[in-house]
Amino acid sequence: MATRVLIADDSEFMRNLLREILEGEFEIVGEAENGVEAVNMYEEHGPDLVMMDIVMPIRDGIEATTEILEANPGATVIMCTSVGQEEKMKAAIKAGAEGYITKPFQKPNVLDAIGSAV
Repeated sequence: MATRVLIADDSEFMRNLLREILEGEFEIVGEAENGVEAVNMYEEHGPDLVMMDIVMPIRDGIEATTEILEANPGATVIMCTSVGQEEKMKAAIKAGAEGYITKPFQKPNVLDAIGSAV
């Protein structure tokens, strides 16, 4: 059975890019534009994996990751970040993220990160 993935990113361009990389090998169960949507969609769909952008409106990826993992300790989250956000990455890993990928996304890096996490 295909790994079920939730994509959370405030940029439609980035969501489309991730969807293109993942489609075919993974089942995309939803796409969230902010951390609040990400938490709600996680509860609704129970995906195997969340691709979570760090910088999002309303609630950022670190807060959303913390919330998801408090309610679902077995959840797997991979953070997506721009180059130069090392401090935020440390906070994300501390919050429980399994790994991270940096933008611009490249298929091999994304698949490696998922392979290590799941």
